[in-house]
Amino acid sequence: MDNQNNFKPFIPANKIVPEFTVTSIVLGGLLAVIFGAANAYLGLRVGMTVSASIPAAVISMGVLRVILKRDSILENNIVQTIGSAGESLAAGAIFTLPAMFIWMKDWGLGSPSLIKIAIIALCGGILGVLFMIPLRKALIVKEHGVLPYPEGTACAEVLLAGEEGGSKASIVFAGLGIAGLYKFIGDGLKLFPTEIEWEIPGYHNGAFGIDVLPALLGVGYICGFKISGYMFAGAIVGWIALIPLISLFGANMTLYPATVPITELGFWDIWDNYIRYIGAGAVACGGIISLIKSLPLIIDTFRKAMKDYSNLDKSESSLRTDQDMSMKVVLFGSLLVVIAIWLVPSIPVNLVGALLVAVFGFFFATVSSRLIGIVGSSNNPVSGMAIATLLISTIVLKSTGLVGQDGMMGAIAIGSVICIIAAIAGDASQDLKTGYIVGATPKKQQYGELIGVLISAITIGAVLYLLNAAWGFGSKEIPAPQATLMKLVVEGVMEGNLPWTLIFAGAGIAVAVEIIGIPVLPFAVGLYLPIHLSAGVMVGGIIRLFFEKRKKVSEDDRKEQIDRGILYTSGLIAGEGLIGVLLAIFAIINVGESTLADTINLSTSVNLGQIGSIIAFIILIITLFKFTISYKDKRSKTS
Repeated sequence: MDNQNNFKPFIPANKIVPEFTVTSIVLGGLLAVIFGAANAYLGLRVGMTVSASIPAAVISMGVLRVILKRDSILENNIVQTIGSAGESLAAGAIFTLPAMFIWMKDWGLGSPSLIKIAIIALCGGILGVLFMIPLRKALIVKEHGVLPYPEGTACAEVLLAGEEGGSKASIVFAGLGIAGLYKFIGDGLKLFPTEIEWEIPGYHNGAFGIDVLPALLGVGYICGFKISGYMFAGAIVGWIALIPLISLFGANMTLYPATVPITELGFWDIWDNYIRYIGAGAVACGGIISLIKSLPLIIDTFRKAMKDYSNLDKSESSLRTDQDMSMKVVLFGSLLVVIAIWLVPSIPVNLVGALLVAVFGFFFATVSSRLIGIVGSSNNPVSGMAIATLLISTIVLKSTGLVGQDGMMGAIAIGSVICIIAAIAGDASQDLKTGYIVGATPKKQQYGELIGVLISAITIGAVLYLLNAAWGFGSKEIPAPQATLMKLVVEGVMEGNLPWTLIFAGAGIAVAVEIIGIPVLPFAVGLYLPIHLSAGVMVGGIIRLFFEKRKKVSEDDRKEQIDRGILYTSGLIAGEGLIGVLLAIFAIINVGESTLADTINLSTSVNLGQIGSIIAFIILIITLFKFTISYKDKRSKTS
């Protein structure tokens, strides 16, 4: 514990500087909405989300230091704390809640109300923050120097390098603007198609395609070449191997779940009827494998957490940097939320379901908080936690007589709350790690997390409603991969009507991939999604590899260029996400006999075709090089 005893935060405990201010709350809330909406769109389209902590911190420094001339690292920290809560809540919500939209549409019941979505999201978010608070001293303080918390530590480094905030913020804003313009021209005005594909001649339904979109380029760059490659490998298995084989061997057969002979199916039809189920089996198996592999760490984490709970120090520290929210507030607040989950009519959960939320929520909040400290947010097996929760909760609800539509909605509501709890608890632990390094007041950060959760819970329902109204979850535009998988899991337990042979085939592929040492989840997600998405991600991964392997470049310059690329591509992701939400609004606004989206559609008069798409994507890639290798910040010109 020498690391803990010798550690000195950047802002000493006895120094008071502006922290939890109106400015930081307003700016943080705005970023929570922006990154929450962008991450929701990205996750529903691609099946992956990215952390918003560092982009939020950089934008905060640009606004507070450069524009408002305010100079407080703790104020910046509160902004990124509130802002990243929006991204995390969105990430948890999109894993499950779209299943409600799909079911209710199938049942002829419309859509879940905005109030229902907001209450479910708010309950999960509040419990995620409250359950993590008693763990802070055990995980953040006592194990400082042991648990790295990669994103939290990296965000602290960005805040500590605050004098660079202005120039770095301009990179994020440039990415946001360029991606927004690109997305509007491509998917708004439709001057060129953002999805291009080619059928492979003489190869039974063999096809290749790519979505030339800024967000995919950004995701690939941020995730790196290996993760992008694993996704692309899964897509190749699905589209270049399995679809042609099904076409070849299926011949004139009609195989469930399709209702027409395979010879009448195109490659998109085969993907929809068969490959999605194989991919779903692979993703489910991958999630369970990642959870099983983490079991020793999970058990050890939970044992230590229980010991810490039983030995809680009753006396409150007088040090500013050691003050948490009152344990009475934590316990009473948690109990109140669990009771609300049981009694509020908008949440379709009975007493048994509410108790399941309390037990699984506390358990997975503990697991998520510690796992993220070791493996980082991107490797947190939230999908495995969600699948395990849904399997158990669906079985329990079915055994208590809650079946049919009510049972399925109840199970997905439980899974939604648990998913959001795990995502928010992980985010809170990363933020509190950042705060511990820079010398923040934990209690004020915890208030900030709750504010971010409240703002995001109110807005996430509107984002989901818009995207569903515009394109429909499960469609080619918004496939919502995790949510459709969770839907399949619940339906499989409740009704037993799944094509289990396809699902077990996917699970077998996942096991084989695990045996040869390839990370299962990115491969499985690539198998589950259309190859068009994975190909776009792969391009970003290749560019990241180029930067990492460049010769005749110093290590410092290489790191600086890669970091600038991460900031720029974070802007690309946010920019496309925001315009994607805007275009969804256009798609439901009527102008005369057509929608606003149809009104601005210029494709009938001007269409650059697939060649134009490729040229536009190349120009976008060139901008990435411009803001990394060729970028000159203002400091270098004046120094």
